[in-house]
Amino acid sequence: MMDFYKSIVYFCILSSIFVKSLVLGAKVRHFKWEVGYIHWSPDGLEGVVLGINGKFPGPTIRARAGDTVHVELTSHLHTEGVVIHWHGIRQIGTPWADGTAAISQCAINPGETFVYRFEVDKAGTYFYHGHYGMQRSAGLYGSLIVDVAEGEKEPFLYDGEFNILLSDWWHKSSHEQEVDLSSNPMRWIGEPQTLLINGRGQYNCSLAAAHFSNSSVSQCNIRGGEQYAPQILHVHPNKTYRLRIASTTALASLNLAIGNHKMVVVEADGNYLQPFSVENMDIYSGESYSVLFTTDQNPSNNYWISISVRGREPRTPQGLTILKYHPNSASKLPKSPPPVAPQWNDYNYSKSFTNKILALTGSPKPPTTYNRRIMLLNTQNLIDGYTKWAINNVSLVLPATPYLGSIKFGLSNAFDRKTPPDHFSQDYDVMRPAPNQNSSYGSGVYMLSFNTTIDVILQNANALRENVSEIHPWHLHGHDFWVLGYGEGKFSKKDEEKFNLKNPPLRNTAVIFPFGWTALRFVADNPGVWAFHCHIEPHLHMGMGVIFAEGVGRVKKIPNEALGCGLTGKMLMNNGHK
Repeated sequence: MMDFYKSIVYFCILSSIFVKSLVLGAKVRHFKWEVGYIHWSPDGLEGVVLGINGKFPGPTIRARAGDTVHVELTSHLHTEGVVIHWHGIRQIGTPWADGTAAISQCAINPGETFVYRFEVDKAGTYFYHGHYGMQRSAGLYGSLIVDVAEGEKEPFLYDGEFNILLSDWWHKSSHEQEVDLSSNPMRWIGEPQTLLINGRGQYNCSLAAAHFSNSSVSQCNIRGGEQYAPQILHVHPNKTYRLRIASTTALASLNLAIGNHKMVVVEADGNYLQPFSVENMDIYSGESYSVLFTTDQNPSNNYWISISVRGREPRTPQGLTILKYHPNSASKLPKSPPPVAPQWNDYNYSKSFTNKILALTGSPKPPTTYNRRIMLLNTQNLIDGYTKWAINNVSLVLPATPYLGSIKFGLSNAFDRKTPPDHFSQDYDVMRPAPNQNSSYGSGVYMLSFNTTIDVILQNANALRENVSEIHPWHLHGHDFWVLGYGEGKFSKKDEEKFNLKNPPLRNTAVIFPFGWTALRFVADNPGVWAFHCHIEPHLHMGMGVIFAEGVGRVKKIPNEALGCGLTGKMLMNNGHK
């Protein structure tokens, strides 16, 4: 009789899912992926990259809001684990699918298969990438585009659409980079050799060499270079196009421009913006945007699309591709030189762009007050002579047991039980190197009360060397947050008067500028354990992140495949995998 009732319940659940699918037009999008190292030429020089189904970058996922994405991922790596993080997807109800090794799941071992299954609940421009070791630097990434649900419309019109994924590329392997960063003394990985647009760039040559006199850079010969030849954007005159842009760079902050064309910024991180016009735009690692541009220039010419390094002294040439007007030949190079980027260290220019990003009228507004404020001081430190990054003097190390499982099942000895500090000393001078530059490792968790409003103040500081403070784009998993404001120097109570509570943008990634602060607000309403970290991959590798946990007791059954390592793996074995 009990089995009969179980069957009825199961039938009812399936029926409700089926009805919901019929009503909303939602679909399950199935993908079968094999991940492995392959030989590839991202910039004309062959190397080894992490590919999916034998290709680099990985395949683009396209779905509609409300759809379920089902990715059956098999690892063909021989000596290391792998996970995929779906950047910007909030994983409501599926925190184990967030794809963060040692946080939401165990790494997928060589030869194993893991199924990622989650709902893409909100339209927008997203991407995915590896989140184990430095596999993003090795090329494990791709685009994820979520269109509006069937029957809904975007708040802007356009005639066609393009999607570009920006990244940086080193000729030194990601494994060697990891060893360099973890050495004593640290060996800095240096600037990338090439900037890639959709996984394609040109090393030691330039498409625009003819425009640069006295240049030792030769003209690129890309005949037969199908892996690194630029993907040209084909347009018709007098049309409006949507350009979706996402940056999965490991290090580089970028500036993007389309020669002679203005861009209207309309979306950031899957959230609509009050449209504003720019001639070029900054984009930091982890950010995504949509811009509109109109093909209203001389149709007999083609035009450059360029990306240039920002925030670090450029030692990497521009990345270039071509906007080709129909019916011109794709081999017809633009007459004008590529756009000139703003000076790399003109932070006022960057701040001016950032301050123009405001939520579209009618967007959700933040709560007017907060329940808890966490001040996070970003510092560069030394631990036993090793160079690390730390937050409130704690450099993050991840445990052997994923936090989601250990907290769910009360495994109290799986990570540091001491809660990391909510504040740093008010005597700390953020403008100078610390008198004591030593730090310590930690794996503690910020336990957030469920459904409370959390303010986070990201405070930048001087690094180890005097007069050095770097850009840090911070990404929050499992949530969007409101960016309430930016400021100079050390944050103080009076800075709250500057907070924008009227139309702050919703984002999942926000930048802190050198020697400045950024204020964020979010509601801890998504049960799970979530990483919050600098999206510059070497910085995260060196400890620049924290862990938030909220409502973990509300999380439904976690798949055994996500728990088969560390203490949760032993627990499953003792329970006979039940």
